[in-house]
Amino acid sequence: MRLILLGPPGAGKGTQSGRLTQKYDIPQLSTGDMLRAAVAAQTPIGLKAKAVMDAGALVSDDIVIGIVAERIDEADAKKGFILDGFPRTVAQAEALNKMLRSKNMDLNSVIELKVDEAALLHRIQTRADETLKAGGTVRADDNPDAFKIRLEAYKAQTAPVSNYYAEKGALKTVDGMAPIEEVSLAIDKLLES
Repeated sequence: MRLILLGPPGAGKGTQSGRLTQKYDIPQLSTGDMLRAAVAAQTPIGLKAKAVMDAGALVSDDIVIGIVAERIDEADAKKGFILDGFPRTVAQAEALNKMLRSKNMDLNSVIELKVDEAALLHRIQTRADETLKAGGTVRADDNPDAFKIRLEAYKAQTAPVSNYYAEKGALKTVDGMAPIEEVSLAIDKLLES
């Protein structure tokens, strides 16, 4: 099972990825985590990434794709994987498809969690309020102003990825505003069909 979960920040990708990793015994792959692991392991691609990051620059798509390529060759990803937060751009989606083809792999599914932006802002505020009431620390990006910036970045850079996969006939959508259990059931139905 090789799949991509798309959706704006706060749509529930992390929640659904966690459930899917348990159900299918496959890892959730975060490019940030993979970059840090490759740097720590001092792999050839990790060393390239470290040099770029140490110079204060953004890691190129080629390096990110190289890190994803290395990671999906690991034993725990042999049954599949979930890409959450990647690809972020159409160029990354194209590079991902090319890399997967070179490994004789295809994606099984690209699922987008569709959400209402106003309701999403309310969801983020509620999450922050509940965290504070419970005595926890609110994530720095769980405030309305920071969230709006993240949402605008998503719309500008990542939303076109949905169109890219839709044009290929690969995109499936789920109502991300439904209760968690309903979203899970809808995803299960898409993956089983």
